[in-house]
Amino acid sequence: MRDGTQATGVSFTLEDKIKIALNLDDIGVDYIEGGWPGSNKKDEEFFKEIKRYGLNHAKIVAFTSTRRRDTKVWQDHNLEAVLKADVKVSTVLGKAWTLHVHEVLRVSKEENLNMIYDTIEFLRKHGVEVIFDAEHFFQGFKEDPHYALQVLKTAEEAGARVLVLADTNGGMMPWDVYEALKAVINSVKTVIGVHTHNDSGCAVANTLMAVYAGARHVQGTINGIGERTGNADLIQIIPALRYKLGMRVLKNDESIKKLKEVSQLVYRITGLQPNPYQPYVGEYAFAHKAGVHVDAVLKNSRAYEHIEPELVGNKRKFIVSELGGAANVIALLKEFGIDMDKRGESVRKVVAKIKELEKQGYSFDKAPASALLIALRELGLYSQKVENYGWTLFSSSTGISVAVFNLGITTSRSVDFDPFIALFKAATDSVKRALNIDENLRVEVSITKFQDNMYRATLTFHSNSHSWSTQGISLNVVEALMKAFIEGFEYLYVLKSLGKAGNLSREGA
Repeated sequence: MRDGTQATGVSFTLEDKIKIALNLDDIGVDYIEGGWPGSNKKDEEFFKEIKRYGLNHAKIVAFTSTRRRDTKVWQDHNLEAVLKADVKVSTVLGKAWTLHVHEVLRVSKEENLNMIYDTIEFLRKHGVEVIFDAEHFFQGFKEDPHYALQVLKTAEEAGARVLVLADTNGGMMPWDVYEALKAVINSVKTVIGVHTHNDSGCAVANTLMAVYAGARHVQGTINGIGERTGNADLIQIIPALRYKLGMRVLKNDESIKKLKEVSQLVYRITGLQPNPYQPYVGEYAFAHKAGVHVDAVLKNSRAYEHIEPELVGNKRKFIVSELGGAANVIALLKEFGIDMDKRGESVRKVVAKIKELEKQGYSFDKAPASALLIALRELGLYSQKVENYGWTLFSSSTGISVAVFNLGITTSRSVDFDPFIALFKAATDSVKRALNIDENLRVEVSITKFQDNMYRATLTFHSNSHSWSTQGISLNVVEALMKAFIEGFEYLYVLKSLGKAGNLSREGA
C-alpha cells in the first residue's frame, strides 16, 4: 500500500487501505507496508487508525529513506515521522548504485554509507525493527560489486533484520538475479530479501529465482500493481512458492484458497479492470476451449492443468465455440447436472448449431449463458419462454424518452432521459413478471460493430451470488441489445428451474 499506490491511476482512501490491510492480515501476510509517514496526511492517519483493529498476524511497516545529507538523524523530519507513527517495523531505503550516490544524492560513497548506518542505528535504538531496501542493488552490483556489497555489510553492521535487494528499474534478467544472490549470500549472514519491478516482464520470474538462490523475504503487491509497469505480483508468487517450491507461505493452504478473493477485492478498490488471463486467479486461467483439450481434461485434469484451480480459489471453465466439439458441449451441460452421451446425434446437432451461429458473428466464449440456452433448446430440454415481444421508443427534443415494452400478456412503460435505460426499465418490468423473477440485477453492456454493419451486444448480468453473460447480434443495435437482454433473464429462469427440479429430461442420455 506504498509501492502499489505509486501506480498511475491508483489512489486509495483511508477506508480502502484499512480494508485491504485487514484482508492481508486474514490470509497471513507477514508485513504490510502502510505508507510513508511524513509524506502525506492520509498515510499518517492510516498508522493511527489501523491500531484500532488489532491485527492477528501482520506487522504494519512504515517506509522511509536514509537521513538527508548534511543532517543529523535526530533532526531528520522523515525519521521523526516514523517514530510518531509508533510502528514496530520500518523499511529504510538506501542507495546501492554509485550512479545514484553521485548523481542523485550527490554525496561521496563514504557519506552514503554513513547515512545508511546512522539511520538504521537510530531507529534500532528507538526499538524499531529495520528492513533495509538496497535500491537499484542489481544495477549497482553489476557496475561496482565491491561497493554494492559494502552497502549491505554496513546495513548489517548497523542492525538491519533483513537486507532486501531491489531491482528498482525492473531491468534485470533471472540469471542476473541468481548470480547476484549467490554472491550476496556468501558475503553476509543476515536474511536476504528481494524487491522486483516488472519493466522487462520478469518481476515474478526474478523473485522466484531469488528465492531459489536463497532469499527468504519477498516483497510485492497484489496483482502486481505499482509504478510504471508494476511490481512483482504476489498473487502469482505465493502459489508458486507453495506448489512449485514446496515452501510454507501465509497461514496455511486454506489461506491460499482466498487469493482470488483478495485479488478481486483490490481490483474493485482500485477501479482497475481485472486481468482475465492473470495466472492462477484470472477468469480464463483454467478455461479450456479447444475440443482436444476439453476431452483430455474431462478424462484427467492434469492433462492440461498445472494445479487444481480450487487450490487458489478459482474454478475450471469449459468454453463452447466453433473451435470446440462434442466434449465442450458435454462439459458445459455437466456443470448444470445434465449428463449426455457425446456420441449421440443430438449433441452433434448442438455442435453444428454453435458453429453456424459463430459463423454469423456470435462469440460464445464471451457469452457462455447463451451457449447453454442454445444447447438446451437444441436438445429439447427447454423452450424459450419470452418469444413474441416488441417495443416502441419515443425520444423528444426535450430530452425525455418514453419506452413501451409489449409481451402480449403484459405491457410496461418507462420514462428516462436515456432512451436505452428507459427501454431496459420497461423490458425488465415485463420480463420479470412473465418469468416470475424478483432478483435485482446489475447489467454491464458491451457493443461491437463488425462485418456487414452487424452489431454484437454482449450483456453481463450480476446478481448477489452469480454472474453470467449473454449475446445478441443484429443489423439493428437495439434489437441486438434486446436479444441479449431477454436471454439474460431466460438463463436466470433456467437456473431457477434446475435448482427446483434438480433434474431435466435427458434426451440421448
